[in-house]
Amino acid sequence: MGIFSGLFKSRDKPQNRTAGNNYTFFMGGTTSGKTVTERSAMQMTAVYSCVRILAEAVAGLPLHLYKYTDDGGKEKAIDHPLYRLLHDEPNPEMSSFVFRETLMTHLLLWGNAYAQIIRNGRNEIIALYPLMPNKMSVDRDENGHLFYTYYRGPDEAIKNKDLAVTLQPSDVLHIPGLGFDGLVGYSPIAMAKNAIGMAIACEEFGAKFFANGAAPSGVLEHPGTIKDPSRVREAWQSQFGGSSNSGKVAVLEEGMKYTPISISPEQAQFLETRKFQINEIARIFRVPPHMVGDLEKSSFSNIEQQSLEFVKYTLDPWVIRWEQSLMRALLAADEKAAYFVKFNLEGLLRGDYQSRMNGYAIGRQNGWMSANDIRELENLDRIPAEEGGDLYLINGNMLPMRDAGAFANTTPNDSGKEEKTDEEVLEVEEPGTDGDGSGGEDSVSQRHHRRGKLV
Repeated sequence: MGIFSGLFKSRDKPQNRTAGNNYTFFMGGTTSGKTVTERSAMQMTAVYSCVRILAEAVAGLPLHLYKYTDDGGKEKAIDHPLYRLLHDEPNPEMSSFVFRETLMTHLLLWGNAYAQIIRNGRNEIIALYPLMPNKMSVDRDENGHLFYTYYRGPDEAIKNKDLAVTLQPSDVLHIPGLGFDGLVGYSPIAMAKNAIGMAIACEEFGAKFFANGAAPSGVLEHPGTIKDPSRVREAWQSQFGGSSNSGKVAVLEEGMKYTPISISPEQAQFLETRKFQINEIARIFRVPPHMVGDLEKSSFSNIEQQSLEFVKYTLDPWVIRWEQSLMRALLAADEKAAYFVKFNLEGLLRGDYQSRMNGYAIGRQNGWMSANDIRELENLDRIPAEEGGDLYLINGNMLPMRDAGAFANTTPNDSGKEEKTDEEVLEVEEPGTDGDGSGGEDSVSQRHHRRGKLV
């Protein structure tokens, strides 16, 4: 590291915490009074829905390893060992979909995704296994080199050194989320724990509201003295408590009177608060509200546009983060110039059938798409090359720029039309001639007659 070794000491190690004490977030305390952790946040339907949408979207995209060809194009590197690991089966225990879905879930909840890289004796990658982010810590040694420590214990709160395993950066696939040091990402749940805590509080309030009979709490007033108030309260609760008892008619004896003392949910705007918190959580993950079931401000005219914006502004940054992390960790230094990893987003950007056909027609007529290019995007069989499947065609009335003046050497006639010069006419082989301009005494008149027909 040279002169830079002094810049990266243990005090500058990568950290994943909010401002203040990092133990504060570990306890999950929020201003709403509800404990919020990555696992408890998943009990919120909005959080679960957003995480599931993004994780399944990334996991469902086609993932290929490509190599550059000599003519400047690209082709799938099917023979490379990484192709099968990324596209089909990263390890014997899970498919590529499950592997990417798991890592994307870790990335959305903890802000980091880790996988152990298993190599053989020839230093070839043979497997990728997910690692839990809450059991991983990233640190620097005295020389400023990064190293990863993974704790194999069952409880994330107890980090026993006897269960610690040290991994080198070459042994870890690390996909960081948004962070302040560029090395470790910050948990979205930690950053938005107050918003999620309020949503949990609203949901709990609604559940208790129906459990208490969907009626406001109040006071039972008695004109005299009650010897056993707890018995009266329990009798009232057994008769009128719970959602199954809502709507019953209460009969009060001995001059008792029931006085409600809490406001109704409508006055407290309970439903509006819950709806706002759902939108707030969707905003955290940048997911359109209609994808989590909120269709209030969506219509048939704007849902398609919102879906395209979801691909462009939400999925695309995650996909780029995945691609670059995979290339950095899995490709050797000499392979990075010849190979690259790419997710295929074309299927999500194609739009409806009519829009796709119009786009294909434009590409076909302008010569930058062949029939096989179109059929490949539509998952159809290729047309054999000898039958014209790979031909690139353009309209016949289009010329290269260099030939734009090829027919400009003409002279206008009296009528304003253009006619060819005598030299050009003489070069035309006329019918009935021998090709050298001779061939009959009327050949000159025929030639002049045909000059009129040229215009």
